[in-house]
Amino acid sequence: MDTYIFGTVDYTVFLGVTILSIAIGLYFGWIKKTKKEVEPSPTATDTREISMPNFGSKKMNEYLMGSGNLKVFPVAMSLIASFISGVAILGTPSEIYYYGTQYSLIVVAIVIQGLAVSYIYLPVFSALQVRSSYEYLGMRFHPLIRNIVSIMFVIEVLLYTPFVVFVPALALNQASGLNIHMIEILIIVVCVIYTLLGGLKAVVHTDIWQVAIMFASVVVVAILATCYIPDVDDFFEGLQAGGRLIFGNISPSPYVRNTVWSVVIGGAFYWTSLTAVHQTMVHRYMSLPNLQMARTSIAYFVLGSVIFYSVLSFLGLLIFNMYKDCDPLSAGQIMNKDQLVPLFVVQSVGHIYGIPGLFIAGIFGAGLSSLSVFLNSTSLVILQDIVRGCFKMQPGETASAIIVKATILIMGLLVFGAVLLLEKVSGILSICMSLVAIATSSTFGIFTLGVLVPWANTVGTAVGGIAGFLLTGWITFGSQIAAASGQLNHHRLPVSLASCPGNVTAPENVWVDEEQLFPLFRLSFQWINPIGALTVVVVGSLVSLVTNPTDIKSLDSDLISPVIHRFLPKECFKHGNAEENSVQDIPLLIEKKD
Repeated sequence: MDTYIFGTVDYTVFLGVTILSIAIGLYFGWIKKTKKEVEPSPTATDTREISMPNFGSKKMNEYLMGSGNLKVFPVAMSLIASFISGVAILGTPSEIYYYGTQYSLIVVAIVIQGLAVSYIYLPVFSALQVRSSYEYLGMRFHPLIRNIVSIMFVIEVLLYTPFVVFVPALALNQASGLNIHMIEILIIVVCVIYTLLGGLKAVVHTDIWQVAIMFASVVVVAILATCYIPDVDDFFEGLQAGGRLIFGNISPSPYVRNTVWSVVIGGAFYWTSLTAVHQTMVHRYMSLPNLQMARTSIAYFVLGSVIFYSVLSFLGLLIFNMYKDCDPLSAGQIMNKDQLVPLFVVQSVGHIYGIPGLFIAGIFGAGLSSLSVFLNSTSLVILQDIVRGCFKMQPGETASAIIVKATILIMGLLVFGAVLLLEKVSGILSICMSLVAIATSSTFGIFTLGVLVPWANTVGTAVGGIAGFLLTGWITFGSQIAAASGQLNHHRLPVSLASCPGNVTAPENVWVDEEQLFPLFRLSFQWINPIGALTVVVVGSLVSLVTNPTDIKSLDSDLISPVIHRFLPKECFKHGNAEENSVQDIPLLIEKKD
């Protein structure tokens, strides 16, 4: 790294991508919108105005939801941008390098969550035509549940977004030597500008460009690094000798970091909790005109994510091939394992003009897209769930615009303040998943209880949610404290220092007896989310049964997943069927009948 200079071509590529991101966001969110306002289409406008949820005015509908008339492909790309952050780009190859390819089975979990979202959760949101996913909780249970969960979402965003900014800043700092705080300011300012001015359309259409750069940067680096492999047979023999080719670890132990069961089951729970009920994803589903288009966008999203994670996993193998005889972390070339990927890019293809700049632009774009998604969705939650739902206020167009845009500005400042608190953090992938799992697992359990358990009531939901939150928090913080105090082994696969230049001594590994530690603190981080979600569902179901369970006949069928409708007669519910039509389509159907 000391001998590499982030050159003029790299800066040109990087700045070009950044400027183009702002330009695209402003064009689709501001300039193109202005042109449409000059020459409106009366028919299209009237139809959409009837079917769209009302945020106080047509302008706010456009700003927050894109008037519910976005296209499938842009939304699918935005879903990918929400799902794959810089954390994944840096964390996944590092996970493969240190723990083997078992984690690559996450692609199976991605497919499972796509099916679960499309046929269990999405039909409910589509039938009810919610603007915020948390509106459902107010309809299904008590408004207090909605208020608590929406506030939890805001807290979760504040916990996670600093990592979204820190990761690309870390990568650019590693490659260019630029001041990391200046990079963080640039990411936040650029993101706030086009999110503030353009709204959802700006975010979604900018995501297309950023996903393209993310994908191109990873694929180009992987292809070029593959071309430098002299012998493919030696490549796979080295992986086998290093113990990195692991696909069939079916150990039943929940203490093993990555097994078939923990990756597929734990990963499916985790990703479903993010994609099924998380506002950042539901926001985009509901910006499409109907249920079928939303399902199509999810199909594209699943396909793109599977390809992306497959390439990232292969990149991890390429990194091991390069450093199999001299581990950079043990040799002191990097401070933590999340700097491994930028180091590899610089040392393997850094001599090719523009390639480091392209890769850093990809990570930078991932940070921009993830942050813009969080800012946009959080502003909607603040307006719809906090201001209107919790405080029962009904602001007009001007007041709503001030609230939404002030939220974006304040969130930008809070994120920068939180990033300044981050210092040296090792293992970004597992730490982020553990922190977010505390909130997402409980939230996911509450929604699952609502859509799949007809007799669930408010008391049971509250008790189950609290139980799940406390249990995951106890496990998460207990394991983090145990790891920090040296009571847990890192379980990394063996690395070598045989070919390191100079006199490099391997750090001493002190093996501790984990049997003395409380069992729950030794669990693989993959199991935290399933434990939390299932705790909410089981406890909530049992408590509901003994505390005046909900009468199914008083329950609107649209509040329950179509999966449950298959087991209960339609006459058991009040009316309707959640999968028959999106509410957004109903005005169109009435119009056709007339």
